[in-house]
Amino acid sequence: MRIDILTLFPEMFEGPFGQSILKRAQVKGEVGINLYNIRNWSTNKHRTVDDYPYGGGAGMVMMVEPVALCIEELRSRTPYDEVIYLSPDGELLNQSLANQLSVKKNLLLLCGHYKGIDERIREHFITREISIGDYVISGGELAAMVVTDAIVRLLPGVLNDETSALSDSYQNNLLSPPVYTRPSDFRGWKVPDVLLSGNEREIKKWQFEKALERTAEKRPHLIDDEDFK
Repeated sequence: MRIDILTLFPEMFEGPFGQSILKRAQVKGEVGINLYNIRNWSTNKHRTVDDYPYGGGAGMVMMVEPVALCIEELRSRTPYDEVIYLSPDGELLNQSLANQLSVKKNLLLLCGHYKGIDERIREHFITREISIGDYVISGGELAAMVVTDAIVRLLPGVLNDETSALSDSYQNNLLSPPVYTRPSDFRGWKVPDVLLSGNEREIKKWQFEKALERTAEKRPHLIDDEDFK
C-alpha cells in the first residue's frame, strides 16, 4: 500500500511514524508513507499558502492554487483510489471504514489547517472526507496519523499475529472482552477461573458474553438485537 500525505507541517509525523507498528510496517515494505509539504507548490516567493476569506470573518483559509498544483502533480504519477480530506464535517471514522480503506492500493490524505481549505478543492479533487470525531483540532495532521494507523495495522504481515486485528473492538460490532495476563493472582485479585481452564469452548463463550455485556454498557447503539438473539 502507498499512503501520500499533504501537509503544511511534515515534521509533526516524525515521532508517530518512526515508532512501533507504523515503523515496522514501513521497514517490512508493507506500506510506503510519503509526506509532501504543500508550501513547495506555492507560486508566491514567500511560500504563502493561506489568505483571508472572501466575505470576511475571522481566521485564514488554505489557498486553492498550491493545493491544486500539488494534487495534480502527484495524481499524474500515482492512480489514487481515494483522495481524502481530513475534516471535522467528514464521515466519522470507524472500524468498518478502516477495513474498507485497508484493501485500497493508493491513498492520498490532505491535512487541512486554519479555517479549512478553499471549497473548490473539495468540489474538484476530494473523493472522500473523514473526521475522527465531533470536535475541532488545530489541523488535519493528527487526524491523518489516526487514520493511517487504523489502516496500516490491518495490512497483512504488519502485526506479528495476523489474527490479532480480527479480535479488536468494533470488528464484529462488539467491544473487546476483558483481558488478563500473568500472574493469575495479584494481591488476591484473581483471573477468572474459566480463562485458566483450558476449555476453549467455555472460554469463547465467556469472552462473547463479556464482550456483549461491555458493549451493552458502554456502546449500546452498536448492538442490533436481532444479531445477538
